Amino acid sequence: MEYIAYLHKDRRSDFGVSFLDFPGCATAGKTLDEARRLAAEALALHIRGMIEDGDRIPSPSSLDALADDPAMNGAVAFLVTAEPPRHKTVSTSQL
Repeated sequence: MEYIAYLHKDRRSDFGVSFLDFPGCATAGKTLDEARRLAAEALALHIRGMIEDGDRIPSPSSLDALADDPAMNGAVAFLVTAEPPRHKTVSTSQL
């Protein structure tokens, strides 16, 4: 699934990334490439934590949601792919 991410930058900061569908999930990178890479890692870790906590993973918002989101002000939107969670296999000897 692809989720909307916001890229923010001002003169005195790194490139910050936040997510429309995951309040509190954020990261930053010194370069655009680093910010993009770290965004995928941050999203994967956030989703994994939500799954472990038994929280519901939201469906991705549509691009139409950008028009009404004040967090979009001054940001550039891009899509980040969330890899499906991998299920751990447990052998019977571990039980």
